[in-house]
Amino acid sequence: MTKKLGFGLMRLPSLDENDPSKIDIEQVKQMVDTFIENGFTYFDTAWMYCGFNSENAAREALVKRHDRQTYTLATKLHSGFIQTKEDRDKIFNEQLKKTGVEYFDYYLLHDINTHSIETYEKLDCFTWIQEKKKQGLVKTIGFSFHDGPELLEKVLQEHPEFEFVQLQINYLDWDSVGVQSHQCYEVATKYHKPVIVMEPVKGGTLAKVPEKVENMYKEYHPDMSVPSWAIRFAASLDNVMMVLSGMSNMAQLEDNISYMKDMQPLHDDEYQLIRQAVDIINSTIAIPCTGCSYCTEGCPMHIAIPKYFSLYNADLQEVEEKGWTPQGEYYNNLTKTFGKASECIGCGQCENVCPQHLPIIEDLQKVAQHFEK
Repeated sequence: MTKKLGFGLMRLPSLDENDPSKIDIEQVKQMVDTFIENGFTYFDTAWMYCGFNSENAAREALVKRHDRQTYTLATKLHSGFIQTKEDRDKIFNEQLKKTGVEYFDYYLLHDINTHSIETYEKLDCFTWIQEKKKQGLVKTIGFSFHDGPELLEKVLQEHPEFEFVQLQINYLDWDSVGVQSHQCYEVATKYHKPVIVMEPVKGGTLAKVPEKVENMYKEYHPDMSVPSWAIRFAASLDNVMMVLSGMSNMAQLEDNISYMKDMQPLHDDEYQLIRQAVDIINSTIAIPCTGCSYCTEGCPMHIAIPKYFSLYNADLQEVEEKGWTPQGEYYNNLTKTFGKASECIGCGQCENVCPQHLPIIEDLQKVAQHFEK
């Protein structure tokens, strides 16, 4: 049985904490060796990870030093770096050179969302990626996704050629009205597309939970780390084929291996504990919106108020050292369909119907300052 832990080459150990491109390649070699020795095979990189240096690190630490049959390698084409049809091949050929492989086991269109899909359609990347597969340069094609279930359904309906989907799934985003992990997972499952999970620990956020949650976990499983709960949550889902963990040092790698080598799916009382943990984490949130959506019915500016509040809350929960967070992107995607938070005209109809009596007009100003700066 394939082991479900994948090595995400996005947050590799660095020799300079202010420059992710200065990768500590000797430590990465040790990590790669340990990973493979323990029976794990999946490595995930991308064009711009680690200051455009992650694919080179994959060549040095993995490709040059290990038999091609002992690992699978995934990389991606990102819409932000292609302006013409020629750019697609230019980047792809450079990726082959940077990684040193003759083919990619998995290749993804990176981050399909309401904005990027226009680029992918305009430059006919859907046909292009199928051509790469026909040529034997890619074995399996898929895409990563940061958007809502409606768009995911549309993409899978129109493009049955995709063989897997990469989704952001973790126990904090599972029922989030902003990220909608659960609904996206259900859509992928409905279309029989296996799921690869990204952000299972939410970029480190679920490694640093409130003390009360940490104590609960430790009491139940004294030998299990806090992140293990998050990674096992994602790996326990039936339709999940791989859970990516961006491991930045040997200690994280060894911890992940310890419980993923022979992964035991969560059972009922562990799920119960996670539900309690989510409630505790969410009780520390900035805007206690329950997502009832009464406020949106008559909004003259068509503002997605609960969704924006959910993303704002999630973004404030992120650990500072993570750097980039996906919530801003979800926000930008939503503003294509809905009014921006800054477009609120202060009519007050939302506040009149809010069962929580939230100062919505004021809270929308906070959201606008946070995401529209």
